[in-house]
Amino acid sequence: MTTEPTPPTAAATDDRHDRLIDQPGRVQALRRAIFAVADRLDPVVDLSRPYVDGLENLPRDGRFLLVGNHTTFGMAEIVMIPYFVHRDLGVRVRGLADRGFADMRGLPADLLAAAGAVVGERENGACLMANDETVLVFPGGGREMPKFKGEKYKLRWQGRSGFARLAIAHDYPIVPVGLVGGDDVYHGLVERDSLLGRAGQFIGSRVGGRPDMAIPPMRGLGPTLLPDPQRMYLRFGAPIDTAKPARTPAAQWELDVKNRTQRALEAILADLLRLREDDPYRNLNPFARGRAVRPAAAASAS
Repeated sequence: MTTEPTPPTAAATDDRHDRLIDQPGRVQALRRAIFAVADRLDPVVDLSRPYVDGLENLPRDGRFLLVGNHTTFGMAEIVMIPYFVHRDLGVRVRGLADRGFADMRGLPADLLAAAGAVVGERENGACLMANDETVLVFPGGGREMPKFKGEKYKLRWQGRSGFARLAIAHDYPIVPVGLVGGDDVYHGLVERDSLLGRAGQFIGSRVGGRPDMAIPPMRGLGPTLLPDPQRMYLRFGAPIDTAKPARTPAAQWELDVKNRTQRALEAILADLLRLREDDPYRNLNPFARGRAVRPAAAASAS
């Protein structure tokens, strides 16, 4: 026999609002400092020349859910997506983080909260959307980051559709956002089902306490563990409407929104991979910087 979850009390709702929306003064101060620095980084970011397109697809009111892919070099998407959305719209992106974030304390926790991170719980997502915040989620979670041989740019959502349910409930459009480059900073050496691959999964479960957190044998630049230099390619796709048609069962519509989002994101990744094939600057060769592939809008403006 199952029971319905107990609705949150008014006090619990107020506390959540205070933590997520009206944040403590120390977090607000850190937020101002972080974004003051970020606003001055534009020339540095432009110098590295990441490929970014689709910003025109972002709803101007900032009320949308970004759904992205995690890569082995996870810092790329975690930093680039909020940075470019903020640069274009001036809003702070609220990323739904791993539940382990809830165990953090002190300055590290305050810094992440100031940057926009929130524990990835349904109630937190609902609170953010009720306050018209821009939200970011990676449905694959941490399990999507460690890549074995042959798994680059493969989504590992394993049926997760909670993001679709949340977006539908709050009439939030979904913007699929794909990043290519992060899975090529390090390269998996063995397949997941190989002997060494199974050993990596066992070690990951023992170290991380979760069976889906593997530690695959990897290499970076050449045979070393130095990061393999890669240009990053980021694309924001067209918004996906989540308003449920009349007489469509809720479960069917949730699955449909989830599947449409996944197909759109997979198409973005495939297209960026094709685009990268002809880019002489894909490995950040400084002699090829002037011939780097550029988005159509930027190329026509020059």
